[in-house]
Amino acid sequence: MIYRVDVEITAPVYPTEVTDRVADAVGNLFPNADVEREPDGLRAEAHSLAHLSALLHEQAILDTARGAFFGGRRGDTFEFDLKKGAAFEGVVNFAVGEPGELGAIHVAVRVHEPSVEAFVDHVAPPTEDGEPIPTGEP
Repeated sequence: MIYRVDVEITAPVYPTEVTDRVADAVGNLFPNADVEREPDGLRAEAHSLAHLSALLHEQAILDTARGAFFGGRRGDTFEFDLKKGAAFEGVVNFAVGEPGELGAIHVAVRVHEPSVEAFVDHVAPPTEDGEPIPTGEP
């Protein structure tokens, strides 16, 4: 299966933060993203969530990820926020509720092919008793 997605990542950088550390946080979760500095923060683009998917599997938070992904779905796009501090440590931690004082890393994923459901199943497959359910793909 070929997945075609556009991933837009944005993160504010406040005066109390070091821009390079925020860039490192983004790079830790999205190592293939092209990060650009903007006046008020960072913007990055990627075309894969492979590394994020590996971290979700490693941390065994697939159900949490699915909830965040489907909770932020709008048409062919889904959006979610990640905590900067955890990302700096290479850990996925979804930001929910009120944003933290330093803001969050915002991720918007537009799925061109095949569908949002199929892509989410690829990145964070459904689980049974905490284990991914085989999808039948090789």
